[in-house]
Amino acid sequence: MSVSRAIRKAFLAVEQSEGMGARVRRSIGTAKLRNFSPFLMLDHFTVSPPAGFPDHPHRGQETITYLLKGGVDHEDFAGNAGTIGPGDLQFMTAGKGIMHAEMPHKNADGSPNVGLQLWVDLPEKLKFCEPRYRDLRASEIPNIDVDDDKVHIKVISGQSHGVDSVKELAYTPVWLLDVNIKPGGRVQQELPVGWNAFAYTLSGTTTFGSGKDQTTVGPYHNVVFEQAGDVAEAQVAKDEKEDGHFILVAGLPLDQKVVQYGPFVLNSEDQVYQAMRDFQSHSNGFERGKDWRSEIGKGVSD
Repeated sequence: MSVSRAIRKAFLAVEQSEGMGARVRRSIGTAKLRNFSPFLMLDHFTVSPPAGFPDHPHRGQETITYLLKGGVDHEDFAGNAGTIGPGDLQFMTAGKGIMHAEMPHKNADGSPNVGLQLWVDLPEKLKFCEPRYRDLRASEIPNIDVDDDKVHIKVISGQSHGVDSVKELAYTPVWLLDVNIKPGGRVQQELPVGWNAFAYTLSGTTTFGSGKDQTTVGPYHNVVFEQAGDVAEAQVAKDEKEDGHFILVAGLPLDQKVVQYGPFVLNSEDQVYQAMRDFQSHSNGFERGKDWRSEIGKGVSD
């Protein structure tokens, strides 16, 4: 018999400045939610040119970018370049070192570019793997409708109601589901036992949990589930005027120390200091950064 996960906490992600003129709502990686392995950071970003995220380094983590509106270009010092649009995702493994830029499109209607970026820790044995990218297009994502079509689920990574995602996209096991619930709809989503899980709300008013342990929140809240249990429950009241829309994310906790300094995420202070030295001296993974400048970031970083 399934056991519903209780709600550990729920809190509003407050908007703040980040990068070069971007606005983000950060919920993971703040005083309200740290050490939630394997998750390091979650940003809900809103950005328009000339703002953006020009040339910057990473080491030791993976980033998952899910674009909701607009377009974002990326470019790195290994020659990788591309664009993601609405509903597309990019999975980037920094590994031993990468320098890249992420810059928003200038949309014809003047609208901003909106999306989510999740940082996921890498297992210690993979901290110094070769960097890599994987793009996942909206058209490639399987989906399913449940509860008499009142619940629509995009299975980006993982499984839902008998539907499997296209492929493994991150080294650290992560499930990522985009869930939309119409008024009167309800869903029970199975999650791997022992994994940490949260829901981040994008619009509408949604009730999470079951029985006496229910929490109702509006947009831009992070709802953190207890680790015990194998089902996450969510519903939208019949009298609501708007659908409830959220992402549901679960990941395998990593039993390791996390030492983070900005874009470097390692397992000891010495490794972080070494990352800083390697980046500054263009060595041990950062060799190609010596004379590299992205084309897409030049207008902002000048």
